[in-house]
Amino acid sequence: MTKNLKRSKQQIFRVNEAELALIKEKMSVANIRNKEAYYRRMVLDGYVLRLDFSDVRKMTRLLSNATNNLNQIARRVNSDGNMYAEDIQKLQTDYELLCGQTRMILQKLAKI
Repeated sequence: MTKNLKRSKQQIFRVNEAELALIKEKMSVANIRNKEAYYRRMVLDGYVLRLDFSDVRKMTRLLSNATNNLNQIARRVNSDGNMYAEDIQKLQTDYELLCGQTRMILQKLAKI
């Protein structure tokens, strides 16, 4: 498509009050304020998908914490040769948190 695309063909359709309310609600959820843009996107693409990545960000933070802890343990083991039970427990806890978050994300994705 070019920047100077002219939309000279008009498409008109009618909706009842309930349908209009539903359209407005879906536009709000999709964070689209322009009706024409919303209608065009729905007609051409078939759907508008708005994703919430807060769970993925949380999983990324958990993964970062776990890898940081693992690196700290590796440095200590390399320097003095000791690994403590608390180290193993912390790694297990980090792993369980990551697995739980991953399961939750996969369950939400399965519902899409």
